[in-house]
Amino acid sequence: MLPLLEGVRVIEVGAVVLGPYAGQILADLGAEVVKVEPLEGDIARHAHPQGTGGGALFVNNNRNKRMLALDLKRPEGRAALAKLVEGADVLFHNMRLDAADRLGLGFDQVAAINPRIVHCAATGFGRGGRYHHRPAFDDIIQAASGLAGLTALQNGIPQFAPTIVADKVAALHAVYGILAALLARERGRAGPFRVEVPMFEAMVAFLMNEHLSAATFAADGAPGYPRLLSPDRRPFRTADGWIAVLPYTEAQWQRFLGAIGRSEVCETEWFQSPGQRQASIGELYAIVAASLEARGTDAWIEVLGAIDVPCSRVAMPTEILNDPHLAEIGFFDVPEGFPEGVARAIPQPVRFTGIERRPDQPPHALGADSRSVLRDFGCDEAAIDALITAGVVAA
Repeated sequence: MLPLLEGVRVIEVGAVVLGPYAGQILADLGAEVVKVEPLEGDIARHAHPQGTGGGALFVNNNRNKRMLALDLKRPEGRAALAKLVEGADVLFHNMRLDAADRLGLGFDQVAAINPRIVHCAATGFGRGGRYHHRPAFDDIIQAASGLAGLTALQNGIPQFAPTIVADKVAALHAVYGILAALLARERGRAGPFRVEVPMFEAMVAFLMNEHLSAATFAADGAPGYPRLLSPDRRPFRTADGWIAVLPYTEAQWQRFLGAIGRSEVCETEWFQSPGQRQASIGELYAIVAASLEARGTDAWIEVLGAIDVPCSRVAMPTEILNDPHLAEIGFFDVPEGFPEGVARAIPQPVRFTGIERRPDQPPHALGADSRSVLRDFGCDEAAIDALITAGVVAA
């Protein structure tokens, strides 16, 4: 944990990955993040595989937070939430806007309580368009945004990326949106601040950065970045495994072609023209593929490393756990204070020089901080007892 956002209070009403991932980043940077869960808990708590502290998906997205279990479907729960909003700097949720309104989380409702607040809503689709009310999960956004369709341009078959990419991309957009609003407030701009992060639009922007391509300049231009869509752009088979090789500049291609005994390609007219070389990338990739099966992966790593051509062995996820570079920097080390049964933890990868790190805190049990959170945000003990007795708060 880094004390960069010390003093910033964040109310996270998030579930599964998008909200919790964004909340964890803010918590890692030192914000006081209060995670508000329903009485049954975030669904990720119960996801398999299970271990100490709940499901792995929950453990990996909810460190450094305080946990409040609150029934927002009841008016007493919404009143308790309003107490938190009064003392918060940020309220962040990842649900449809109409559902947020019903639970007292809408922008107008929150801004009426705290006119200085940063209100961030991460939704499936943005307001104003016809998809606005649609439910959205990661696979739906991968399909709608064109991500799944990119592989169809390569091999005719659309596919999902085997990672929760849309949630995490939207979460990163939410973090920088929240931080920008906090900075603007710090510099004197009046609130409240409304930040909206639609997953669909965030993924379209993320993907079309390079794939807008010819459509950037012509209304009928075809989208798609040719080098990335070449069916020959893939990991290449070696004599004993797989390797990724990416000569990118002309000099790198010259060195690579020389190393495999194909220097004559460098003398062709199409190779010497950057535009024609790009258009012929499939032919170059075919040369790469044909040459690499002659040696093993380690031999190619040595040869290509010596001539400074970018390359890497293709690591399986199980191999990542024992990657020597990650071991040397202690990437998966479990922080002191984490409970027994946690074998690995994922750190905050952004590094800051000159900032003293503080110990990370493991995810707390459901409702573990309910009483202390409500007390710290101004509720008296009698009111807290009444909420617990009525079953509005779990502690």
